[in-house]
Amino acid sequence: MTATRAAAAVVTVRAAAAGLVLLLTAACTAPEPPRAQAGTAAATVCAPPQGPPRAETTTTIDVIEQAYLCILGNHHGGATLDARTLLAAGFAALTRELDRRGRDLPQATMPALTGDRKGDWAAFEATYRTVTDRVPDLRDTLAVITLEAVVAALDDNHARWAHDTRRPPDFYDGDGYGLGLQASITGPQVTGGGGVAPLFVTAVQGGAAHAAGLRPGDVIEAINGSAPFVDQRATPAIAALYPRYPEARPVRLRLLRQATGRRWSVRLVPGLYPRDPATLRVVQSKLLNGDNGDGVAYVRVAGFTSDAANRVFKAVSRLRAGRTLSGLVLDLRGNGGGSPAEATRLVSAFARDRNTAYQCTADGTCQAMPTDDTVEPLGLPLVVLIDRGCASACEHFSSAIKDLRAGLLVGTRTAGVVSGPARSYLLADNTLLSLPARHHLGPGREVIDRIGVPPDHQVPLTPKDAATGHDPALAKALTLLRT
Repeated sequence: MTATRAAAAVVTVRAAAAGLVLLLTAACTAPEPPRAQAGTAAATVCAPPQGPPRAETTTTIDVIEQAYLCILGNHHGGATLDARTLLAAGFAALTRELDRRGRDLPQATMPALTGDRKGDWAAFEATYRTVTDRVPDLRDTLAVITLEAVVAALDDNHARWAHDTRRPPDFYDGDGYGLGLQASITGPQVTGGGGVAPLFVTAVQGGAAHAAGLRPGDVIEAINGSAPFVDQRATPAIAALYPRYPEARPVRLRLLRQATGRRWSVRLVPGLYPRDPATLRVVQSKLLNGDNGDGVAYVRVAGFTSDAANRVFKAVSRLRAGRTLSGLVLDLRGNGGGSPAEATRLVSAFARDRNTAYQCTADGTCQAMPTDDTVEPLGLPLVVLIDRGCASACEHFSSAIKDLRAGLLVGTRTAGVVSGPARSYLLADNTLLSLPARHHLGPGREVIDRIGVPPDHQVPLTPKDAATGHDPALAKALTLLRT
């Protein structure tokens, strides 16, 4: 595989997968000097990683303490957070695992917590050690489960503990992992409970889905025997469509092909599959409605990589050569985010001397993210295509375009996964803890996280559209540009 293909694949493979949030936290990571933290000598102050990654070592109670202190000192809400919620979540996960394995203990009782962060940690640690000393064969597993639960208790879509990142030996950056399909409910919607019935296949990328003959538009009526919707609300069963490596449990689907009325069941086993090289490009462009020396520029951006804005500008320049463009359609559907700076630069081609967003601390102190007025305006009417796969930096861009009235948004509401840019901190077991130091607000200081950005024109995709290759959002965009 060429270096160019590998570089492009790094973002697009991650962005299209169900583990979309992994891209969000990794791509938005930037080093920042560590803050001073109080704690016991056992916990090393967390700091940004330096140099090449080292092999992971065993996660211990000291690593959990380090992460606990790192959260309190570096998360944007750490100063006001009730730290007891983190410890209670960690202990609850520990006891659930003991119970699941039939190894519950009378000593596994949550200690009394008072709200004093240092004292509460000491009580938690003492009980934790008492419990794990009685099940030494489970000590490593319980440490991992406890720390996962502590981070999850933040309920923050940009907070993540990255560990056990091993890949299969034949994996390369052009591979996908999973069932080989994308559905109408994306990764962010699975965790956020969003989505509209019915659930259907929107793309077949390869792997098990391709081998089983699935097609776009196929309606998924059941997943492992469970309905994807109950009372018009999405169920957790949908998460099985997006397994993460190394999970390899088979997934059973019951399907309906509306065009023929055929109903059938398939058994799909997650695995690696090569992607179409064309889908790995970060920026793709083409001319639409081009005749008589004019046309509309169409540019699809799969992720806000470190040079995404320049790639868009170059693509528009190429399409503009020798003709007059009547507008630009920027397709951000499925864009999992990336660099906030690149989102700001791209906004700057359509708006000047404005603020594109604010990054705020828990006490309400906000830092503006102004447009980069060194960017040359494109001078084109703009329509942006969005959907629930548009997250993080993609929502930064979309909200700025909407609030600053720099263009129109068409499609469906964005993901609502834009807590704030995350920074990575190295823990003593050589794993990474990613935390947002500031909370993202839109140009009008509105909250976008968990809410998303609504389109100016709601144009959802239907199973029939997917089956026939019709793109109603793009058709609407062209109509708006003509009028």
